[in-house]
Amino acid sequence: MVRTMTLTSKRRFGGSLLLAGVAAVGLSIGSAAQAAEWKFAIEEIDGSVQDRYAQEFKRLVEEKSGGDITVTVYPYGTLGTSADLTELVTQGAIQFANSSPGHLGTLVPEIQVFSIPYLLSDNNEANKKVLTESPVIYERLGSEFEEKGLKLLTMYPEGEMVWTTNREIRKPEDFDNFKMRTMVSPMLVEAYESFGANPTPMPYGEVYGGLQLKQIDGQVNPIFAIEEMKFYEVTDYMIWAGQQQFTTTVVTNADWYAADLTDEQRKIVDETVAELADYIFEVQDEFNETRLEKIKQAKPDMKMIRLSDEERAVFEERAQAVRERYVEMVGEDGEEVLQALEEEIKQAEKEAM
Repeated sequence: MVRTMTLTSKRRFGGSLLLAGVAAVGLSIGSAAQAAEWKFAIEEIDGSVQDRYAQEFKRLVEEKSGGDITVTVYPYGTLGTSADLTELVTQGAIQFANSSPGHLGTLVPEIQVFSIPYLLSDNNEANKKVLTESPVIYERLGSEFEEKGLKLLTMYPEGEMVWTTNREIRKPEDFDNFKMRTMVSPMLVEAYESFGANPTPMPYGEVYGGLQLKQIDGQVNPIFAIEEMKFYEVTDYMIWAGQQQFTTTVVTNADWYAADLTDEQRKIVDETVAELADYIFEVQDEFNETRLEKIKQAKPDMKMIRLSDEERAVFEERAQAVRERYVEMVGEDGEEVLQALEEEIKQAEKEAM
C-alpha cells in the first residue's frame, strides 16, 4: 500500500511536467496512433546497441506498413532521464521506450531480479531463450507491468558488464574506500556494498566527468558503452568479473497496445519484436568485440584483467547477500520469481549444450 501511494503521488506531481516537456514531439497516444507516427525513446546515444535495435525496429515497421507508419527514434537525453522515458510511456506521450531493470524497480519490484549478480548464464544461447521466451518474464512479470500501464514487449542483453577502475580489483578488499558508480537502484547499491565498494548512484551522462574529477573511482557497463562514452580515457583498468549481463526491456503503453492499435498494427509490432530477437543478440556480440579492439587501439596501455575462477568465486559468494536482500525487499513473490527463473535458466543451459 505504501509503495502504491508513493508511486501515485509521484505520477500526479510529475505527469503534467513530463507531458509538457514532450509537447514538441507529440500530444497523446491516441493522436499518435491516428497519425501513424510512433515514437521510440532509448536510454543510450546514437550508434549504441539500443539505437541499432530501435533503428531496425523502425525499418521493419515502416516496411511492413508500406510507409503508413513512421517511427521516430529519440536518443538518450532528448526526452529526459531513463526514469522519465518510462513515465512518458505510461502517460501516453511516447509509444515505445527502452527501460533497464534498475530503473523499472520502482514500478515492478520483481524485475530487480535481473540486478542480482551471477544470475544469468555464461552461455548466451541459454540467456536468449530465457529472455525471449520465459513464462516467468512474459506471463508472471508481464501481468505486473500491465497493472502499471505498461506492456512488456521484450528483453535482451547488451553484453557482459565490465568494471573500469582507477586501481586493480581482484578481491573484495581491493574495493575498500572505492566509489563505484551505479544506477539509482537499491539492488545495485546492495550488490556493490556486498562486493566491498562504496556504491555511488550517478546519472549516466555525468559518469565521464565524475571519473575525470575523481568524484568516483570506477563504473560498470558493457564494452560498447565504455568505448562510445570514452570511459576508458579516464580509467586505467578494465576488469571482467563475470558478475552480470546488462539487460534492457522494450515497453509500450498497455492500453494503447490493446485498444488503440488496429489488429494489423498490433501484428506488425509483434512480428517485428519476434524477428529482432536473433538480430539483437548478434549485434551485441559484434558491438562488444569490435569496440574492445577500438579501446585497445586507442589506449594500448589500458590494463585488462579477467578474474580467475577462484577470484570470481569469492565475489559470487558475496553476491548471496544480494539474493537475500532481494527476497527481503520484494517478499514472497520475489522469492518465487527468483526460484522459477533460476530453474528456467538451468533448463535452457541443458538445451543449449
